[in-house]
Amino acid sequence: MSLVPGGKFDPDAPVIPVRVAVLTISDTRDEESDTSGTVLNDLVVKAGHQIAARGLVRDDVEAIRKQIKAWTASGEVDAIITTGGTGLTGRDVTPEAVTPLFDKVIDGFSVVFHLVSYQSVGLSTLQSRAVAGLVDGVFVFCLPGSNGACRDGWSVIGPQLDSRHRPCNMIELMPRLMER
Repeated sequence: MSLVPGGKFDPDAPVIPVRVAVLTISDTRDEESDTSGTVLNDLVVKAGHQIAARGLVRDDVEAIRKQIKAWTASGEVDAIITTGGTGLTGRDVTPEAVTPLFDKVIDGFSVVFHLVSYQSVGLSTLQSRAVAGLVDGVFVFCLPGSNGACRDGWSVIGPQLDSRHRPCNMIELMPRLMER
């Protein structure tokens, strides 16, 4: 397993599968041409997690919010990963749709994603507005729509959704996410 520097892997720790929903946001893709959703689906399954749901919505603020809120309210999803709509064009509205839903922003995700992405695409990483946060106790990660960006994003998300990652991981936080 490849980890972002600074992480350790404890093979003796228990594996706790996470229920992940994958949402593709695109005006041009359909289920057959959704390669980035397929990349994420395959990475999630390979890591030992469950695909709780998979969907595709247009670049529309209300459609994106509706799907995210349906999954967070279902009680059947621990994490949502979106792909698409994080760029700079007029149709790219994923951050505008999802950020207002965040109960808490995971500020470090964007920073680390851009560090990893820079190694792949150089300064072109500036064109991404990848974000992450918590919505109703569910982790939500918003990635760009390219296959490479999804792989880069998973290299950041995957270790944190692995109960064997040390010194800490997001799985340990899950029982306490809704504390008041």
